[in-house]
Amino acid sequence: MIKNIIDRLRLPFQDEKELRSALYNVMGFYPHDISHYKLALMHKSIGKRNDKGRPLNNERLEFLGDALLDATVGHIVYEHFPGKREGFLTNTRSKLVSRDTLGKLAKEMGLTELITSNGHSNSHNSYMAGNAFEALVGAIYLDQGYDAVMRFMNKRILAQVINIDKVAYKEVNFKSKLIEWTQKNRVRMDFKCLKQGKDENGSPIFGFQVMIEGVEGGSGQGYSKKEAQQLASKETLQRLRREPQFIDAIFAAKSNRTKMEEEPTTVAPDVDALTRQEVLPDTPADGDDSTRQEVPTADDNTDSRRTPKPQPEADDTTDDFDLSDITHNPKETSREDIIAAAEAEAYKD
Repeated sequence: MIKNIIDRLRLPFQDEKELRSALYNVMGFYPHDISHYKLALMHKSIGKRNDKGRPLNNERLEFLGDALLDATVGHIVYEHFPGKREGFLTNTRSKLVSRDTLGKLAKEMGLTELITSNGHSNSHNSYMAGNAFEALVGAIYLDQGYDAVMRFMNKRILAQVINIDKVAYKEVNFKSKLIEWTQKNRVRMDFKCLKQGKDENGSPIFGFQVMIEGVEGGSGQGYSKKEAQQLASKETLQRLRREPQFIDAIFAAKSNRTKMEEEPTTVAPDVDALTRQEVLPDTPADGDDSTRQEVPTADDNTDSRRTPKPQPEADDTTDDFDLSDITHNPKETSREDIIAAAEAEAYKD
C-alpha cells in the first residue's frame, strides 16, 4: 500500500527509469525495489500520510541509516587503522558521519537534487541533505542487505569521494582554539544564545554569539548548536586577528572587572593557518557541544605586546568547510605522506 502511495507522488524526475539512472550515478549500482529509495527521498515537509493517517517521509529510514553508518564506518575505520586507540577511532568515525560531512556528501554526489520537499530551496540545508543520505543508507540495507551498505561506504564513499586519512588527521576546531586563547589571556568567555527555533522546512536552527568579558564577539547560525558555536568562534578569532580595538575593548572590560591591568600573553591564532593545519592522532572528538576547557599549550608565536599587528584581509569567499579538504585524490598526497607529516608535527620542537 505504501508503495502505491509513493508511486502516485510527483517526484523531481520524469519517470522510474530516470530515477534508476540517477540513483545509479549516486550509488554506483541499480536498485532492486525502488520504492525504498523513493521513500528515502521524501522530506517530512511534503506532509504526506498513508491510508492510516501516519506520516509518509524518510524519518524512519533516517533512523535506520544512522545506526548502519555507525556500524559500517566503525568497522571500516577499525580495519583501516590497525593498532590505533579507541579515542582516535571514535574521533575519526564521528567526523566521517557528522552532519556537516554527510550534508556535503549528499551535495557532492547529486543526492540533494533528488529530494522531494515542499518546494523550498534545500541547497543550503545540510540538515535535510544529511538526513537524506542516512535514509539512502537505510534504503540500501532494506533493498540489498548489510553487505551492500558496507560495499557502498567502503568502495564508493571512502574510496572515491572522501579520503579517510585526511579526515582522520585533520581537525579545524575554532571553538577549542578560542577557548585556549581566552585561557592564556585569563579572560572570561561564554556563548550567548541568540536564536533557537525551526526554519521554514521544520529543521532545528540555532544562533549563538561569543561574549568575552561582556564584549560582543562574532556570531554564527547553524542547524546544530555545535555548528553555530563553531561559526561564532571562527568569526571571533578573525576579529581578534584583524581588529586591535576589539582586543582593547576586551582588556578594558577585564581591567574594570579585576581592577588591575594585565597584558595579553599571546596573539590569537590565524584562522587561515588553522584551516590548513594537520593535527595529531588521538585528538578529542569534535562532537562535544559543551564549552570544554582545554589545557593551554606552549605557543612558539607568543607575542607579549598587548595589540597585535593587524593581518591582511583573508579571502572571505574561501569556504573553510569545503569538501575539497577531504576529497579523495590519490595522486595528490599518499596516506604515508599524510601520516608522516602528522607525526613530524607531533615531535617537532
